Formats: sequence, structure tokens, C-alpha cells
Amino acid sequence: MSPTDPVTATPRGGAPVIRVSGLRKSFGANEVLKGIDFEVHRGGVVALIGPSGSGKTTVLRSLNGLAVPDGGTIALASGLTVDFGAPVSKKQLLSLRDSSSMVFQHFNLFPHKTVLQNVIEGPVQVQKVPVKQATVDAERLLARVGLADKRDSYPFELSGGQQQRVGIVRALALKPDLLLFDEPTSALDPELVGDVLTVIKELAIEGWTMVIVTHELAFARQVASEVVFMDGGVVVERGAPGDILVTPREDRTKQFLHRILNPFD
Repeated sequence: MSPTDPVTATPRGGAPVIRVSGLRKSFGANEVLKGIDFEVHRGGVVALIGPSGSGKTTVLRSLNGLAVPDGGTIALASGLTVDFGAPVSKKQLLSLRDSSSMVFQHFNLFPHKTVLQNVIEGPVQVQKVPVKQATVDAERLLARVGLADKRDSYPFELSGGQQQRVGIVRALALKPDLLLFDEPTSALDPELVGDVLTVIKELAIEGWTMVIVTHELAFARQVASEVVFMDGGVVVERGAPGDILVTPREDRTKQFLHRILNPFD
């Protein structure tokens, strides 16, 4: 499949896998999130777009328990609701982390471990999956993304695109309810972007639930079920990709898209 082919995804709907309400976060005097609301339904793909510093990555890190918001709630389909207006326990943060897997911008692979060791680390150490079963699962996933022959390679022996595909496999190996992608192609050479986007599109078709921070607007239009435009720590506009990316209502959205699509104006 080409990264520009349209996505025919598994039908979406039902109760939200995750619902975010009034999420707030400050770093010192800098208020990064000012009351973020959105939800992701099972099989849905939400693309977060917006300028640098708008709070997109902080939202992802909050969903994964890597950042602790100052207020608001995150509710999971499992029944867990974390209220950040009250003291939050380590157990609650671990429950958030267990529900999702993050694919990072700069891969974050363990440099001293092979590809296979990187992939099985989470299932074996965190989920207590037997090494033999984790290895079978990892080899199947690596074959799926065209990296079966790299199982014994180290990260420094791989291209950036290959490292990011290993990062995706590592996230899939945990079998999460929610996949989180933080600008998964921004650190790649342009010629390597397509392979990674193709893998993410295939995951969307299979019905994986995802939140993706991306600057690839054409990709967002193809793969997302909803686009959320953020600026200044707030959600400015949200809706179907064709609405937000083609006929946005808000002036700030229009300005952002014009700047991205017409960089030399």
C-alpha cells in the first residue's frame, strides 16, 4: 500500500476507549494545556495538529502517564477515571501506562540491545510474558513490517526508518488499547517517511485505536477519523479531516494551514 492510498478502516464507534476532559498542565509559569477535551472511540484515529509549542506532545505524555497534568480527568473504557484535581497514585499512573503504548519521535531504542531484545523487553519485564512466547510474537511482528532479517541487529546498524518500524513493533508487542505516535516521521530523511506511514496506515485499516501527533497533513487527511487543531494550549477546532484540513471554520486554523501548505508566501 502506498502512503497516499485512501484508508478503508475497520468500522469505528461504541464507547470511547479514552475520554479527556478539562486537561490542564503548566511548567512553571508556562501554561501548556488550558483545558483540553476530546475522546477517541475504538478503532478511531485522532490526529493532533498545530504549531510547535501548542501542547500536542504534552497531551500524549499525559495519556500515557509520562506527564502528570495539574487538572482535568482521563477516563478509560476499563472503568478507570483519573482525576488530576486530586492526588494521583502511582498505581493510577501505571494503569494509564498499561493501557497505551508510545512510539517516540526519536525512536528511544535501547542501543545495547538487539532488535529482538528491544521488542520483547516490555512483554517479558512488565507483562511477565514467557520469553519463548514473547519471542514468537516479536518475530511475527517484525516479519509483518519487513524486518524479520534484522532481529539480531543493533539499532546503530539500522536506518532511521527501520529503527522507527522497530519502535512501532515494540509498541504493538504490548497489545495496548491505544497507540500513541509523537511525530513518528519528523526525525526521518524524506525518502524513509513512506515506509513508516504505510505501516501506520495498515494499523488504521486493521482497527487499531490511535492518537497521532503529526505535521504530515496529507497523511492526516488520509488516515484520521478526526483531526484536532491545537494552538496555545487549547483546542481551536476539531472535526472530520475533510472539514478541518480543507474547509476550516476558524481563522487561526486557516492561517496555520496556509502557512504549512504555502511556506514561501
